[in-house]
Amino acid sequence: MENFDQIFTLLAEHEGISLNTDILETGLLNIIVLVAILVYTGRDFLGSLLEERKTTIVKGVQDAEDRLNEAQKRLDEAQKQLNQANLVISEIRNETIATKKTLLESDAFQAKKDLTIRFERALATFRSKERQIFVEIKQQIMSLVLQRTVSRAQETFKSQERATALINETINKLEGDLL
Repeated sequence: MENFDQIFTLLAEHEGISLNTDILETGLLNIIVLVAILVYTGRDFLGSLLEERKTTIVKGVQDAEDRLNEAQKRLDEAQKQLNQANLVISEIRNETIATKKTLLESDAFQAKKDLTIRFERALATFRSKERQIFVEIKQQIMSLVLQRTVSRAQETFKSQERATALINETINKLEGDLL
């Protein structure tokens, strides 16, 4: 704090701050000579340091550019592989869809075939039962007709010979109709 006070005291005694133009008194000549000596003696040392620093920087920039180019090449290659993978995935999807369609069509065809076979069996069974029922009904009708005929013949023809001849004749007619 004492130095600070001394600065203001000196400024007050000399009436402010002013520019000193005396070269010898200011030491400007000394500073110029000192800088010239430093430049002359340090030129080789500083030049080699600056040259070494320059080559290091250039080499670092070149390495960075090489790494950038290598990374760009890898990126391009990775994008090509991604595109190829996308093509393969697209082909697999298309093949999967085609396979699904084929399987569905074959399943539908097989189901249709199975239904056709079942329907034909059911229809054949129905027709067989229909024929069987028709034959049974026909036999029952024939049996009833024969019974009525026999009873009417017995009432109409009380004689045995005439009744037998009429029954035989009726049976022959019915057999002819059935066959």
